[in-house]
Amino acid sequence: MRLTRRYSFSASHRLHSDALSEAENDATYGKCNNPYGHGHNYVLEVTVRGAVDALTGRVADLPSLDNFVTQEIVSRYDHRNLNEQVPELAGLVPTTEVVSAVIHARLDAGWPKDWPALDRVRIWETRNNIFEVTKDRS
Repeated sequence: MRLTRRYSFSASHRLHSDALSEAENDATYGKCNNPYGHGHNYVLEVTVRGAVDALTGRVADLPSLDNFVTQEIVSRYDHRNLNEQVPELAGLVPTTEVVSAVIHARLDAGWPKDWPALDRVRIWETRNNIFEVTKDRS
């Protein structure tokens, strides 16, 4: 069984790589390379995978999951500049691909062992741009 919960946060970022010239940054990132940054209202989906508990009829304890994701991600990212205010993104170009991978790694690192498995992190940057990281099952 899989269960997906949605969360939201608003954050700004600038797509810019110090390894590229100004012209290369402009060509690569376009308007997203604006020196003052730009923002998104992100939707974060966290999917867990596990058996339905025979006693409760649920795959996960929703309040516990919500508290964990809020503490680990939403409270750290909401209304922040991703380039400057989120330590785990320091020195990285905060594309949503990178943000998705970093969020997945952060959740996975602190994931309680007795919970259903973390299966997927999906981030909706816009209604057309959706990024997904799945748990390696190898």
